[in-house]
Order: sequence, then C-alpha cells, then structure tokens
Amino acid sequence: MRYVMGKIADFFRESDKLLLILCIAATSYGCVAVFSSTYYMENFRPIIVQVLCMFLGIISALIISTVDCEKLFKRWYLIGLLGLIPVILTFFIGFAPEGTDDKAWLDLGITTFQPSELFKVCFIVTFSAHLKKVKPEINKLKKLIPVLIHGFFPVALIFLQGDWGTAIVFGFITVFMMWAAGVSWKYFIAGITAALVASPFFYFFVLSESHRERITTLFSAEKDIQGIHYQQWRGSVALANGGMFGQGFLKGDLTQVGGVPESHNDFIFVCIGEEFGFIGCLVVIILLAAICLRCIRIARITNNDGGKYICVGVFSMIFTQAIINIGMCTSVLPVIGITLPFFSSGGTSLLCLYLGIGLALSVYKHRNSRIIYLHD
Repeated sequence: MRYVMGKIADFFRESDKLLLILCIAATSYGCVAVFSSTYYMENFRPIIVQVLCMFLGIISALIISTVDCEKLFKRWYLIGLLGLIPVILTFFIGFAPEGTDDKAWLDLGITTFQPSELFKVCFIVTFSAHLKKVKPEINKLKKLIPVLIHGFFPVALIFLQGDWGTAIVFGFITVFMMWAAGVSWKYFIAGITAALVASPFFYFFVLSESHRERITTLFSAEKDIQGIHYQQWRGSVALANGGMFGQGFLKGDLTQVGGVPESHNDFIFVCIGEEFGFIGCLVVIILLAAICLRCIRIARITNNDGGKYICVGVFSMIFTQAIINIGMCTSVLPVIGITLPFFSSGGTSLLCLYLGIGLALSVYKHRNSRIIYLHD
C-alpha cells in the first residue's frame, strides 16, 4: 500500500499541475457558456456531452502523460494510420451536419465524430518524429523536401475534404513546428513569396464564390446583413449588448432566443461577451494565453527535441484556432468554421484537445530522465 501511494505521489509530483488546472478552468468556463447558449432549446444533450467529454478528456490526458513520447515515436506509423484512415473514410461515407457545408464527419450511430480533430493530434506526433530524425540536416533539400511533403499533405487532404478552416490550422501547425526545428529563415521567405505570388490564382480559381464573399464582405461599406454577413452582424450586436460586465448569466437578449447562429459552437465567444461582458471575454483570452505559454515553457525546458516539437505543435493548434475564432466573432476575419479551444460545444474537439494536452504533460513528466524519487 505504501508503495502504491508513493507511486501516486510521484505521478502528481512529476506532472504539470498548472497546465492541467488551466485547461480544467477553461473547460469548466466553457461548459457554463454552452449551458447558457443552449438553455433556450430545452435540450440538455450538448451540455451533457460537453461535461462527459471533459472528464473523459482529463482521464485520457493523465493516461497519455504516463507514456514517454519516445515510445510514441517508435510507433509513429500506427499513430499516423489512426489519424489518417478515419479522414479517408469521410470521402466515402462522410456527412455534413446541419449548419455546415463540408462532409467532414462520420456517423457512429449513437454520436458523430469529426476525424480531422484526431488527425491534428496524430499529425503532431508523426511530424515531431520526422523532424527529430532529420534535425541535423534539416536545411538540406534532400531532407527538407520530404518534410514539406509530410507537413502539407494533411493541408491538401483536409482542403479536398472541404474543411478549409481546419486546413489553415494544419498549415500553421506545420510552419510553427518547422520553425522550432530550425528550418532556415531563407526558406520561410521563399515560401511567403511563393504564397503571395500564388494568392491571386488561389483566390479566383480555387476558392468558391461563397468563400470569396466571406472575405470581401469584411471590407465592404455596405455589408449584406441578411446574407453572408448575417452571423457576424448578429454577433457584433450581441457583443455590444454585453458592454463591460454583461447582461448576466441566462439573460443575454440574443443568446437566450438563439439570435446568433451557432452561438454554442463557433460563436461561443459572442455568447460569453453578451452575458459576461468584456471582462468575461478577457478571462477567456487570459486562460487561453496562459495555456499556450505553458506549452511553450515545457518546450523550452525539455531535453528531448521531439518533445519540444510536440509542445510547439500543441501550442500552435490552440493558438491558431483561438486567434481565428476570436477574429471571426469580432468580424476581423471571415467565418471559416473554427471552434474556440476548450470553450466551443463539441465532444470530438474537446476530447482531442485533451489528447494533445496529454502529450504536453508527457513531455513535461519525462523532460529529464535523471530525476529519481526515493522512498524509505
């Protein structure tokens, strides 16, 4: 019994308790917002799923934290298949839930599943393993080209799936992780230049008319508030309603009548702004910033290059989604269907976020193999 208690004590002593507490705080706050934004529906399924996935996510994160990332790197191909196969299935049996326009989901009968969320976490592991293997020669073209293919394969795959918002997130994860691995700034300059040159072709010949309208409406003096800009217009009204301290829990004028489409999902930040005001939104930003900074700190203190890349990958996933989502809700960026990490309703997204956090916790726990705890 004493041995078991000692092992449990070692486990919690070695874990990054602050990161876990920050994630639990953010998710709990998100659950309050999801409950409020769905209260008018008289349907408690979203909040039940959110709370259940929160607890499953915490347990999963703690379990993953016990596994050294080196063991994951040795089985990178299995992890890659775990993420890739469900995404491939969406091209054949995928469906688009109400309110979405891409078949990026799988119907499991009792629930639905968005494979791209799991794919992000699996990609972070496989790409970290790849970067660690080629790090000494990463700036040689014979090593860099396979890295680029590995990094931008999921971007192309998810874009073909129709989920261009998640494809953008994959792109930023790839760029951040390559930067952390020491890819020369000259290659980044070349990549940015190529992207700028190709952007007109991409805009006119790759993006759909709907996607182009979402971009142009941001710069239009007369916005189509009954059409493509309706959601963002209603979101702006809701944020204005909230003022500094908000209208109060379950008292949002638009939130409590479903006045903002997807207020429990992509636009949960708007619900928080209306009912908890600017202060409530500021708390959201502080929590997300603290989680991101904690991931970066773990990346800085670990002795394992692969572990560093994992933490940077988890950071970039959360950071990119948060920036895009808040930009959507404040009409700074076009609406592209990106959820707010830890806050938006969605069991798949929340559970997979905690899988990523579990990886970061694992890196922290195994950051220095020389640490040994002795007991009498």
